[in-house]
Amino acid sequence: MLIRRLAAEERLTTSFPLQAYAFEASPPTRDRVEAFHRYLPYNKGNRTLVVEEGGETQATASAVPMRQNLRGAVLPMAGVAGVATHPLARRQGYVRALLRQLLDEMRDSGHPVSALYPFRASFYERFGYVGLPRARTARFSPADLAPLLRIELPGTVRWERIGVGYARYRSFTERCLRERHGFAIFPDFRDVGLRDRDDRWLITATVDGSVLGALTYRIDDHGGELVGDDLLVADPYARALLLQFLARHVDQVERISLQVPADELPELWLTDLAVHVEARVARPSSAAPMARLLSVDALAGLPAGPGRVRMELVGDRWLGGTHLLDGTTGRLELTSGGPAPEVTLTAAGLSALAYGVLDPVEVHIRGLGEVGPEAAAELRRLFPRALPYLFADF
Repeated sequence: MLIRRLAAEERLTTSFPLQAYAFEASPPTRDRVEAFHRYLPYNKGNRTLVVEEGGETQATASAVPMRQNLRGAVLPMAGVAGVATHPLARRQGYVRALLRQLLDEMRDSGHPVSALYPFRASFYERFGYVGLPRARTARFSPADLAPLLRIELPGTVRWERIGVGYARYRSFTERCLRERHGFAIFPDFRDVGLRDRDDRWLITATVDGSVLGALTYRIDDHGGELVGDDLLVADPYARALLLQFLARHVDQVERISLQVPADELPELWLTDLAVHVEARVARPSSAAPMARLLSVDALAGLPAGPGRVRMELVGDRWLGGTHLLDGTTGRLELTSGGPAPEVTLTAAGLSALAYGVLDPVEVHIRGLGEVGPEAAAELRRLFPRALPYLFADF
């Protein structure tokens, strides 16, 4: 078995066909095969590995060099994508070998965190990943937004094609990256595909001279649905401005759907808003994202409460050893001395605490660590619960 990194053009005949078979309608049409060439430039900075045996490609996996906010710190992130195996080579350990090599290389190149959308969550949990909240879909009638049309709001809305407004949109997602826990964005070489496809409308809300809200969307047909992507807002006025714009489509579409983060509450946007909010997780078509730490150093300097615990990390290729976590200064410090309650954690257990998605007792219940009552209290102070919002779908 040989694992090697692909040169850019090799993707056309190796990784792209395997990924298309795994994730798209199959067999691909001639137009779809030709589309591989158009898609190639948006993969130029990815790290793509393949397993070869007997001169044949058996499996492939890629890492997209992204950035993610972890409790206020923006860190280089390895976005794992395109994990696919030849149908005659499945369940033979090729993906495990690929992931070990891929994460080794990404960690060594300075990526202390990683995220992905799993084909099976339990498989990736064994690789130290833990589940993150899935974005919700909110569906409602534009007629129910009518009260917003009678309100004078501060700020303005701009409407344009995404190809024209892309720079403004990208700048706002950079702001979200700095301000929002869990938020992740693509590198420039990948993200410009949104601009180049130019298949979305863009609305942006500006309040006091700053863009504080953005939404990309398309309309499927007259009398049909206005299909929005992620509703990105940093201010309630910005949200109201975007919804007010959508209200003006009452005589054009029957319904509106938007993607919203888990901490957004559409049922409280307006009185008498009839809204259906759903987070659907299914295998293999609709997975919730997962993330993990690849280096304990990612924790250094994060905001923390006044807790103190000694943790032993076990069962992982990338995280191990004993570390004393101290948050008494308001920032997490990794030290070596002094008394503290002790805890044993897997990589998934520590990742769950760092991302804020599980309580220490839930870590214990899930079999991701051994956590006693005293240590649990300290861990709650060190890692307060938080709702990460990954945003990027890769």
